[in-house]
Amino acid sequence: MKFRAKIIDVGCLNHFTRVVTTISKVTKTCVLRLTPDQLFFVLSGKVANGGVSMWCELSQANFFDEYQLDGVSAEANEICLEVTPENLSRALKTAQNAKAIKVKLTKKHCPCLTIAAELPTLSSTSRVVTHDIPVDVIPRRLWHDFKEPSMPDFDVSIYLPPLKTLKNVVDRMKNLSNFLVMEANMSGEMNLKIETDLVSVTTHFKDLGNPVWGDDGSQGGGQAQGHDPEVTAHARVDIRKLQQFLVGQQVNPSQAMCNIVDSRMIHLILLYEDVSLQYFIPAVA
Repeated sequence: MKFRAKIIDVGCLNHFTRVVTTISKVTKTCVLRLTPDQLFFVLSGKVANGGVSMWCELSQANFFDEYQLDGVSAEANEICLEVTPENLSRALKTAQNAKAIKVKLTKKHCPCLTIAAELPTLSSTSRVVTHDIPVDVIPRRLWHDFKEPSMPDFDVSIYLPPLKTLKNVVDRMKNLSNFLVMEANMSGEMNLKIETDLVSVTTHFKDLGNPVWGDDGSQGGGQAQGHDPEVTAHARVDIRKLQQFLVGQQVNPSQAMCNIVDSRMIHLILLYEDVSLQYFIPAVA
């Protein structure tokens, strides 16, 4: 079982750092799933138990100049590691001016992701800063928990307003209530609502547009398309879980969408060129 990779391009390094930093704001620990072509950051909270789930997918070729992987076996050519994304983010941030960074799976006092940053120097001698980030290797029998989540059979799919605007609204509402109702329809309208014994606040968004999805969950038609455009779907969620997702956004997405399964779940999707991030927040009664 071997893994080594190298990033030389500073733009790729900065972009990868932003992705990891975003994930570190969302969760304290997650699973890094490495395959020959892609990397996945996975949080497998059981929605039925009230936990959030996350699935972030990156194409390795868009980030790494060199990438070698020998998985658990020939037929299971993958490696799954439990990592603390904050530690990974911190190590990458110290290497922002590096000429190159190497990432390698090593065995020190425990399994580690070792990040070696080759820093620029005025002399002919090279300067390398090394970070050993402890990880847990996840046995193959548990891998089934870290497969891509299926697209929920949603009732409404809608584009989100600018994330900064959404975050400002949610931040203000959090001061008034622990729970928020998100409701939307297929006419491009979305409301964020809180209700307490003392106050009722609603923020309206309109003309947001609605994505078109295929029957297989790809964008292109189907699923929510046949619904009455004026009928709303809603979900009441823990406002802290929504805020946690919005606080961490270091990657400015080209598309941000929300699928609502009425009274059951909010499914948030961010797309940015070579990165996709999905986040699932269960509804509360």
